Amino acid sequence: MRQDAIEINGISKNYGALKALDGITFNVGRGEVFGLIGPDGAGKSTLFRILVTLIDSDGGSAKVDGMDILNDYHSIRNKIGYMPGKFSLYPDLTVEENINFFAALFHVTLEQNYDLIAPIYKQIEPFKTRRAGKLSGGMKQKLALCCSLIHKPDVLFLDEPTTGVDAVSRSEFWDMLLELQKKGLSILVSTPYMDEASKCNRIALINGGKILDINTPDGIVNNFKEPLYAVSGTNMYGILTATRQEKEVVDCYPFGAAHHIVASENFNPEFLKQTLEERGFKNIELNKTKAGIEDVFIKLMHTQ
Repeated sequence: MRQDAIEINGISKNYGALKALDGITFNVGRGEVFGLIGPDGAGKSTLFRILVTLIDSDGGSAKVDGMDILNDYHSIRNKIGYMPGKFSLYPDLTVEENINFFAALFHVTLEQNYDLIAPIYKQIEPFKTRRAGKLSGGMKQKLALCCSLIHKPDVLFLDEPTTGVDAVSRSEFWDMLLELQKKGLSILVSTPYMDEASKCNRIALINGGKILDINTPDGIVNNFKEPLYAVSGTNMYGILTATRQEKEVVDCYPFGAAHHIVASENFNPEFLKQTLEERGFKNIELNKTKAGIEDVFIKLMHTQ
């Protein structure tokens, strides 16, 4: 049986007294899009840098494409593509010059591997003589992806690739990733955006250097069993404070234009609505709602 694309066993990393990673363990299957979901400072970038052999871990082990990250780091670098969170190409080189430079590093040419990057490169090819530093955020993103694919890697590491770009570019980028998956690439992608998690085959929720849960996006959401309500009205901060004081409210937190209420089994929504109205809050809307991945994440943060 063919090995998983990525195997991680008990990876730990400390920066002085800060434990950036605390025994991280999970596998990424061949041809899988696996999402690492968590806020800034959760440990995502540190894990990526370890897996792409830029830094060493303090404990544990990992394999990428069947190769050990310590003993086989030279071989690993030829088999992976890596797109760091910060734009790291050469801003004074043109689009074409950046791609040719990275192709030369791997002893290939744009023409040799054009079929893999063609759907992406065609979108930036009209700007091939423009300096990379003058591109928009979405165009920089596509250029960086082209450069990470130019040598036809087997495993692709994308560290928060959509941070700081507009919603349309984010959507286009994910369409490109799913097309790359169809061509057989295994992809590990990190993001702070919970809505992107649903596009992955499986996800791991990470916070404070620890994995909170691993499952399919639907499997993660289905683990949320408590009654959940959305409340809104005038003076949202006041509503938040007042709702948290009710004994049948397990938790209440801001969620977009409303607050989400995690309730006990004895929770009476009509009673809460009446209570809020009696306290002078206007235009109260209180309805049952479905949990999303962010709700699960918040719950796990409070319980683990």
